[in-house]
Amino acid sequence: MNRELEYMFVERARVWIPDAEEVWKSAELNKDYKNGDASLVLMLEDGTNIEHKLDPKTKNLPYLRNPDILVGENDLTALSYLHEPAVLHNLKVRFVDSKLIYTYCGIVLVAINPYETLPIYGTDIINAYSGQNMGDMDPHIFAVAEEAYKQMARDERNQSIIVSGESGAGKTVSAKYAMRYFATVSGSASEANVEQKVLASNPIMEAIGNAKTTRNDNSSRFGKYIEIGFDTRFRIIGANMRTYLLEKSRVVFQADEERNYHIFYQLCASSHLPEFKTLKLSSANDFLYTRQGRSPVIVGVDDTKELNATRNAFMLLGINESYQMGLFRVLAAILHLGNVEIKDRDSDSSVIAPNNRHLTAFCELVGVTYQDMTQWLCHRKLKTAAETYIKPLPRLQATNARDALSKHIYAKLFNWIVEHVNKALITNVKQHSFIGVLDIYGFETFEINSFEQFCINYANEKLQQQFNMHVFKLEQEEYMKEQIPWTLIDFYDNQPCINLIEAKMGILDLLDEECKMPKGSDDSWAQKLYNTHLKTCSLFEKPRMSNRAFIIQHFADKVEYQCDGFLEKNKDTVNEEQINVLKASKFDLLVELFQDEHPATSPTGQVAGTGGRTRLSIKPDKSREKSSKEHKKTVGCQFRNSLQMLMETLNATTPHYVRCIKPNDFKLAFTFDPKRAVQQLRACGVLETIRISAAGFPSRWTYQEFFSRYRVLMKQKDVLPDKRLTCRNVLEKLVEDQDKYQFGKTKIFFRAGQVAYLEKLRADKLRAACIRIQKTIRCWLARKKYLRKRCAAITIQRFTRGYQARCLAKFMRRSQAATVIQKYQRMCVEKKRYRQKQAAALAMQTILRGYMARQKYQGLLRQHMAVIIQKRIRGWLARCWYKRCLESIVYLQCCIRRMRARRELKKLKIEARSVEHFKKLNKGMENKIMQLQRKVDEQSKEMRLTNERLNGLETSYSAESERMRGELSRLRGVEEDAKNKTIQVTSLLEELERLRKELSVTQKEKKTIEDWAHTYRNEMEKMVSELKEQNGSLKKDKDDLNRLIQEQSQQMTEKMARAIAEETQQLETDLNEERSRYQNLLTEHLRLEEKYDDLKEVALSSNVSKPGHRRTDSTHSSNESEYTYNSEYAELEEGSRAAEDVTRGIDTSLTLKLQKRLTELEQEKQSLRNELENKEDQFQRARARDDAEFKKARGAELEYESLKRQELESENKKLKHNLAEMRQSLLGNAATNSGAPGSPAYKVLLDQLNSSCEELDVRKEEVLILRSQLVSQKEAMHHKDEKETMTEPSVYVEDVSKLKDADEIKQAYVGLKDTNRSPRFMHKPLDVNDLLSRLRSAAPDFHKLNEDGELWLVNQGLKETIRLLEHQLQTQRRGHDNEVEALRGELQNVKEENNRQQQLLAQNLQLPPEARIEASLQHEITRLTNENLEFMAEDPTASREARVIILRRMVDLMEQLEKQDRTIRKLKKQLKVYSKRIGEMGAGQTEGQTSPGQMVDEPIHPVNIPRREKDFQGMLEYKKEDELKLVKNLILELKPRGVAVNLIPGLPAYILFMCLRHADYVNDDQKVRTLLTSTINSIKKILKKRGDDFETVSFWLSNTCRFLHCLKQYSGDEAFMKHNTSRQNEHCLSNFDLAEYRQVISDLAIQIYQQLIKCMENILHPMIVSGMLEHETIQGVSGVKPTGLRKRTSSIADEGTYTLDSILRQLSAFHSTMCQHGTDPELIKQVVKQQFYIIGAVTLNNLLLRKDMCSWSKGMQIRYNVSQLEEWLRDKGLMTCGAKETLEPLIQAAQLLQVKKKTDEDAEAICSMCQALTTAQIVKVLNLYTPVNEFEERVSVAFIRTIQTRLRDRCESPQLLMDTKMIYPVTFPFNPSCLALETIQIPSSLQLGFLTRV
Repeated sequence: MNRELEYMFVERARVWIPDAEEVWKSAELNKDYKNGDASLVLMLEDGTNIEHKLDPKTKNLPYLRNPDILVGENDLTALSYLHEPAVLHNLKVRFVDSKLIYTYCGIVLVAINPYETLPIYGTDIINAYSGQNMGDMDPHIFAVAEEAYKQMARDERNQSIIVSGESGAGKTVSAKYAMRYFATVSGSASEANVEQKVLASNPIMEAIGNAKTTRNDNSSRFGKYIEIGFDTRFRIIGANMRTYLLEKSRVVFQADEERNYHIFYQLCASSHLPEFKTLKLSSANDFLYTRQGRSPVIVGVDDTKELNATRNAFMLLGINESYQMGLFRVLAAILHLGNVEIKDRDSDSSVIAPNNRHLTAFCELVGVTYQDMTQWLCHRKLKTAAETYIKPLPRLQATNARDALSKHIYAKLFNWIVEHVNKALITNVKQHSFIGVLDIYGFETFEINSFEQFCINYANEKLQQQFNMHVFKLEQEEYMKEQIPWTLIDFYDNQPCINLIEAKMGILDLLDEECKMPKGSDDSWAQKLYNTHLKTCSLFEKPRMSNRAFIIQHFADKVEYQCDGFLEKNKDTVNEEQINVLKASKFDLLVELFQDEHPATSPTGQVAGTGGRTRLSIKPDKSREKSSKEHKKTVGCQFRNSLQMLMETLNATTPHYVRCIKPNDFKLAFTFDPKRAVQQLRACGVLETIRISAAGFPSRWTYQEFFSRYRVLMKQKDVLPDKRLTCRNVLEKLVEDQDKYQFGKTKIFFRAGQVAYLEKLRADKLRAACIRIQKTIRCWLARKKYLRKRCAAITIQRFTRGYQARCLAKFMRRSQAATVIQKYQRMCVEKKRYRQKQAAALAMQTILRGYMARQKYQGLLRQHMAVIIQKRIRGWLARCWYKRCLESIVYLQCCIRRMRARRELKKLKIEARSVEHFKKLNKGMENKIMQLQRKVDEQSKEMRLTNERLNGLETSYSAESERMRGELSRLRGVEEDAKNKTIQVTSLLEELERLRKELSVTQKEKKTIEDWAHTYRNEMEKMVSELKEQNGSLKKDKDDLNRLIQEQSQQMTEKMARAIAEETQQLETDLNEERSRYQNLLTEHLRLEEKYDDLKEVALSSNVSKPGHRRTDSTHSSNESEYTYNSEYAELEEGSRAAEDVTRGIDTSLTLKLQKRLTELEQEKQSLRNELENKEDQFQRARARDDAEFKKARGAELEYESLKRQELESENKKLKHNLAEMRQSLLGNAATNSGAPGSPAYKVLLDQLNSSCEELDVRKEEVLILRSQLVSQKEAMHHKDEKETMTEPSVYVEDVSKLKDADEIKQAYVGLKDTNRSPRFMHKPLDVNDLLSRLRSAAPDFHKLNEDGELWLVNQGLKETIRLLEHQLQTQRRGHDNEVEALRGELQNVKEENNRQQQLLAQNLQLPPEARIEASLQHEITRLTNENLEFMAEDPTASREARVIILRRMVDLMEQLEKQDRTIRKLKKQLKVYSKRIGEMGAGQTEGQTSPGQMVDEPIHPVNIPRREKDFQGMLEYKKEDELKLVKNLILELKPRGVAVNLIPGLPAYILFMCLRHADYVNDDQKVRTLLTSTINSIKKILKKRGDDFETVSFWLSNTCRFLHCLKQYSGDEAFMKHNTSRQNEHCLSNFDLAEYRQVISDLAIQIYQQLIKCMENILHPMIVSGMLEHETIQGVSGVKPTGLRKRTSSIADEGTYTLDSILRQLSAFHSTMCQHGTDPELIKQVVKQQFYIIGAVTLNNLLLRKDMCSWSKGMQIRYNVSQLEEWLRDKGLMTCGAKETLEPLIQAAQLLQVKKKTDEDAEAICSMCQALTTAQIVKVLNLYTPVNEFEERVSVAFIRTIQTRLRDRCESPQLLMDTKMIYPVTFPFNPSCLALETIQIPSSLQLGFLTRV
């Protein structure tokens, strides 16, 4: 032991030392501790060094601190060092840093009040804790409730949850959440909503039993024990409540800053309501009983709303309005009674003023007389043996009597409410077990402690004793289970304190005795206490300075009680005459309050009528007392009896403890006061639990856990195959003292501190290994660094030498360059001098030559001007002549063209009115095109000839002009030479002198110009350089601007793309939400249907039908027939009647809820129906206008047609009947051999029948010919319309400015347009105004022409003419192309119509003879109707003509029908004649005899009329009575496994559809409806029966989808027929539109899909946590947590360990099953996506609720498991189904566990990485992050706050857990089948032989 202490108390070891402020303070040793040292040198956390003196007697060392990796443990008993500072520090770290309010302490749940609303009590949290073991999840009140519920179900033993703590610690809230958990998890056994009633009792009890105190705004001033009853299926059936020690004194007195009970303030706040006017209430400050605390308002609480909640709770519990008003009257009367003022009459008597308004109000409210109350409030009656006296009371006693009466009334009212709450919670179902929730006051000590605190602390002493015994018992059971030697543990036994209080001659006994004394007082009772217990009991003390108080040493602390008021409160006396006055009241409720009470039962007794439930009463047994002694039993005696009964109940149950801690007295959120906390921990027994655990072996490890954790301390030779032997050998070497550990059967038990010792050994071993690793790595790093430095030095040397060499070469190059520069500079100077001289000479030459050139130029210019004048004059003369000729020619042309145009227009008008024009139109177009082409060629040839002539004339004119100019210039030159020679000499001399002067001036100017040029050149060079710089900067700016523009454009593009993507995503989200909402409504509808079916079954099984008339449920409307199986109509009637009987017994709350839900659904349905009706009305109004004229025209024809068709049908039926009779007669005569083959009668009959059949075939062909003629006429009309082509009229240019000609052109165009009857040309008419404008623009403006270029004008006119003609030609060509396309479209339509006619003809040929005519007529009527509608829609004029044609066709058709009728009647007469002849011949044959040889040669055979073989059309025929058999064999009794393995996928769906096709083929709507209804109901029935079987649900999901696809594929809609073959298109439904049934079947498929998801979830859910989190897929990565987390021994044993391979195998099984069943690939992808969402959500939720799973190694395990799931997706080809994205939150959570979590950069990285996680989830993971080894670091609080600050602006849901019940909305993409229906074979194994292939 000393060696271990020396090893633990070394330098830098951390310890705890006592502190006055913080209770315990952490310190660190500055040097090692040596045995015998008197003090320790310590350093505090703030750096202060102190010397800690050791006790010289005990030498006790300070407590050691636990390692950092153990700080924040879920269970306090799992700490290595178990002592008070470790417990306090662990609670503080969890509460303040991690924001965790729950912590385990062995079997106790410690709950610290956060004074803040936390999101950890939602339904998702309840679902997460449901079914989990207590040690597997983080501590929570739900975990305790789940453990109690699970033990009740497993052990069939009643449970109790004991919630205790100080006022304000959160007891009531904890008890409320525990009851909410039971109500949510278990539900109720009936529809009476018992769980809601149990929860509804809370607001009532809080209103009448809770009040504001200085420590708590909602303090429970009474104790309560609620028993929640369960049936054999562990569903809530009822509850019972018991209350303890109501604080009645609060009714009449409140201390400062406190309030009376909430109900009084609620009534005062609602006094303005009309129903409360009679109560005569006002503000709470107006009443004595509500204003004494001077704090009538609680911040944040609305008393008016609270009263509404209380009244609603009363209604839910069955306390109606009248009873509520009665209760409120009593409460108001108490307030008025408190305001009654009693005055002194004299010193011994008192009086109440007459007409006191408050007493008057009291008497009116309670129904008593004013005089009686006045009398007995101021007097009392004294009885002696002989007589009775009435004694007046002094004012003080009268006031006390008034207050006593108020308290007594309130106590009676409280008990009455509790009793009626219990009645509302009682049911007739037998109770199997119960869970009790005890919400009772904790240990209390105040400055002044009275009788109430004495009783509270007495109750806590009893509970602490029970707690200590239970903890001791559990420890003993654990030791015995592991076969460890059991040694008694010394623990505190508070039995002496309990004996001091309740034993004979104890405090309560003496108090009761003193109460019986006539003159007993508090002082005399205190003296008796001193005399009896002061010297005999060490737990009883007397204060030094008081004779009216005593001190008791409780288990928690010493408490001083003041004796004042003990006797009065214990006696609780009330004036009996006042009670009698109240009993005589006219107020029934008040009389009921004071009536005699029923006797209570024993703790194990049963109350009659409760079905065997155990009910324990709080009231004492008064069965042997008279009513006159009702008030003689003391409060202490009552409380002792009820407490004894409570302890008996608790001892008969398995208790679970919740200790509530109040962290501070100022109600500050997440603020921890160590002093207050440690005081409560000592008082509530938590530290006692720690002490008991530490006294034994608190740390417990399994052998495997110990081996995995401390494998590093073992050598290779120590590892043996037997892990147990290995652990034993290692421990013997590591721990010398064998008393420090014990070996159990499955665990190793350690004393306190031993695990810390082993952890230190392990850490030292790992530290040594780390040092060695670091040494090696540092050596390697140093060598690498040295090699890098050496390489760098060599490189520097190389570069330095190279630099020096380059410098020498540079110097040599510069020297050579200087020589070259000098040479070139000298050359440049000489070259410059030479160029100056050369430039001077050139300047002189230039001036002289320029002068000569200017003189020559002036002469040439004068000659050229003369030539131009001559040219202009001659041109003007030519243009005048040309203009006159042109005007004459143009006028002549216009006249001729106008004459021709008028002739052509008349001819066109005549042709337009002729019918032959349309026949020649196409041919005429070709001729016109050829003529126009010839005209174009001729005009082009003429234009070329004209151009050639013009070119020749221009050439000759130019030559003549040049010759004349040459002659003129020669003559002028001779004249000038003569003149110039005379003045040449003088002018030359003058010129020479002038030139000399100019030369001198020029030289001066040259020098000036050279100077200026030099200066200018310098300035230009400077300017050029500046401009280059500016240009460079501008280019740079331009590049920057271009780049900025590109960036902005790119940003805008990205922004637009993001906006589009976001909008698309939002639309997809809205669509999915709408789809999800619709599917949720379907789920709710299915749930209500199932509930209705269950009620119906219960009614059928429990109720016997009675005779008489019963009203059926009105909700069974005709619409339900579509979903109701026909054969079950009678059962449904009986079920509805029985269900009506059941619903009469259902609780009204369920009825209201269902009615509300039904009303919502009806409103939604009505809104959708109204919208649909509005749309239909709009469509009908639009269609009615189009159909009005058509209906008028067709009315008579349709009537005539229907009459003829009916007559024809009747004749055909008669003919068929006669034919059948003839066959019967033939068959009947066959026995007499009269109709044997070969006989004359047989031959005659056969010939006649054949002839009649041929005649019928002929008539049938005639009908077909008539129909083909009608079709050919229609085609002829189409061809005729196609030949009618509209062309633009040839418009010739004449005087386009004349309006008359424009009108004529427009009239011709309109006439041509009217002749075009084809409606397809109506949408592109030619605009005449555009044509005229085009002609006007083409004509040149002759008045504005220049006089030059007349020939060019002619050429331009010809070009414009040609361009106009080309445009007309192109327009006609385009029109021709459009007509060709239209003709092609018409041809295609004709081909399609031909195909349809051929298909119809083939179908008609397959029909019976009597049905062919009707089918052909029906088709012809339909076709004509459609054509008529089309014509009417396109052109009303054409439609009228079409109607005339149709009427003519109808008349022709009717004539043909009449002819056929006459033929049929003729055939009928012939058949009658032949039948008579056959009868006569048969009679003659019967008289003859047949020879024996004939009998042998010609045996008798039945007459068979041969029929032609028909191809199978993919239909199955069945009889109406076989429908039940079909549904039974194909759905109800079908085995999915055999069908999936042996037959084609979806075979039942194909068979059902083929049967449906036949029903459609025969046009039997009833058969279609019943088949579909039977199918839907049967699928629902089989799913309800076998809904838990995945294979069955998957099979019917696949078949339902296939049936839905078949209904779409063969519906006839073009959208679904794109992928069909021609044969499949022939199989489309022809008579019925089943779109509505498709929606119904789609809804059914959605329900099956949701059932499939639930089935898969039930299978996967037990595997997910074990396989994804707990199982170590990578062995050795996840180390075992130090000290071994204690699993609850009472938890259910594991059913088996699931691994990741188990999940993958199950997923593969799901996938293969769905593939075998032929499920659509898209649907499989949706199922897999939902599977992966469930896996990710469940895993993440458990990770967020399990602190032990939040570590770095577990993050690696999760990421590996996710990669395996992704690999599975890759193998199955499902990577694109979106399943991987559903795992993104889990992946990010795993990454969050592994990333670095220290700096701001890490925080930024985490925020950008964890986009799929919410802020609450990120903070939760960081708070739960737990290091597994010492080398890992915890996440600091500052870092978590940084994360919260960065994520503050996120807009997201505050929900912590993912919704595991969420189901993605499912879609069923259309998937057509390539399987031909006619090829499907029905196996005999299906037993469907009654189906006939058609």
